[in-house]
Amino acid sequence: MGFKCGIVGLPNVGKSTIFNAITASEQAAAANYPFCTIEPNTGTVTVPDARMDKLSELVKPVRVVPATIQFVDIAGLVEGAAQGEGLGNKFLSHIRDVDAIAHIVRCFEDPDVIHVAGKVNPEHDIRVIETELALKDLETVDSRLQKAEKLARGGDKAEKARVEALLKVKAVLNEGRWAKSAVLDPDKELPLVRELCLLTLKPVMYVANVAEGDLPGGNQYSAVVQKIAAEENALCVIISGKIEAEIALLPEAERRAFLDGLGLKNSGLEQMIQAGYRLLGLRTYFTAGVKEVRAWTIVAGDTAPVAAGKIHTDFEKGFIRAETIAFADFAACGGEQGAKEAGKLRTEGKEYIVQDGDVMHFRFNV
Repeated sequence: MGFKCGIVGLPNVGKSTIFNAITASEQAAAANYPFCTIEPNTGTVTVPDARMDKLSELVKPVRVVPATIQFVDIAGLVEGAAQGEGLGNKFLSHIRDVDAIAHIVRCFEDPDVIHVAGKVNPEHDIRVIETELALKDLETVDSRLQKAEKLARGGDKAEKARVEALLKVKAVLNEGRWAKSAVLDPDKELPLVRELCLLTLKPVMYVANVAEGDLPGGNQYSAVVQKIAAEENALCVIISGKIEAEIALLPEAERRAFLDGLGLKNSGLEQMIQAGYRLLGLRTYFTAGVKEVRAWTIVAGDTAPVAAGKIHTDFEKGFIRAETIAFADFAACGGEQGAKEAGKLRTEGKEYIVQDGDVMHFRFNV
């Protein structure tokens, strides 16, 4: 799997429409009334990667296994959700285990689609969601802090350190800021806080949902979202839920021509995937044999043994070496044998930092 992404936003911003489109499904109900989505919907999509097509063409494997991403569509939140308004905050727990958050922001006018606040106001909408996530985290921190303080009074040194870290986080949350703005020791304090899976520690991409006529550049509303994203060191993508819904209905062979006709380089799904990979610093390496060509997702900076561990923990424990060919060399030389003959196959050890696109074989001993 590439990563897991939670989709949040106010009711009627287009969350379910976008979810259905990018997962090419009808499993999330879409209707013109608040709280149409009751239970969280999940959908898994493959990561588009032209390199997989080339590897398959050269290797002709029995099967091809691309990287995947799981999207989780959460019920629309309203102001006061953390105190039980609307459907309450139970839905916030559904995104505890996601890697990133996609915040869908309404950037289109439509008198036929109700806006819960009565008018389109991206900044207001963003602040509502940010506040609700922060309040939920404050509840989580308070609960853990009470336990830590009790144990710290009993002389537990580890819990004393936890108390100090949690107090820093609580202070910024009380100011209406996110946990990620707290100044924490990255080696000692941050790991203690990460254990709580706080929502406001997660990286965010803003998804400005505009009318189809406002693509590709967006409008005055999406400009507000872009400004906020820049100030928060987040990412922003501009898509149209309606266009994504149309793309989902087209045969795969016709989608490129449709996008070209609109002047779009990538679909909204592709933009969200690319943003997610950038947010999380993810990279892809490949294994390519006659039985299977597969994409594996790692974090930038991962060493060869760590990458091997993505396949099986025994590969990491018993790692001996990695036989590596850069994708460009693999393709240019017509496959593994040609790359070997051209001297493009390298033997790498435990310290090797795996590069995006590496085609690898691992040698290990259990």
